[in-house]
Amino acid sequence: MLYFAYGSNLDWAQMRDRCTSARFVCVATLPEHRLAFTRKSMGRGCGVADAIPDEGWQVWGVVYEISERDVGSLDRSEGFAPGRAQNSYTREERHVFSNGDSNKPVATYIYFAQREVHAPLPNAEYKQLIVEGAKFWHLPPAYVAELEKIEVA
Repeated sequence: MLYFAYGSNLDWAQMRDRCTSARFVCVATLPEHRLAFTRKSMGRGCGVADAIPDEGWQVWGVVYEISERDVGSLDRSEGFAPGRAQNSYTREERHVFSNGDSNKPVATYIYFAQREVHAPLPNAEYKQLIVEGAKFWHLPPAYVAELEKIEVA
């Protein structure tokens, strides 16, 4: 399975812990979306990442290849169970653009949050996972600078 990560799973250590089969494929963008924090994680105690539709924006992240044996582990870490009525996130198939190039679409799975009305801000530790992951994968400096501006609780 190809998976597009844009939140804390940008952190390579966390991703390898969750999915030992994970292999980096490419840097990519999800067009017409922006990064937001729309849900509270009970485990982390803070707001967690979501990609919400927004014209003119794009979310940068990375595409990983994950073996079928790790898909269940990733689903559990994202609070998703196929067929369950209430999930923290849903897993949907979407196209992203390799290296931000609209001529290079890649079909991936992406987790989108089940949004909450009054979600809290992320904490500094969670934000750091995203920022350091973005730097590790060499996402564009302007995007990293925007991530560094994220307000924390």
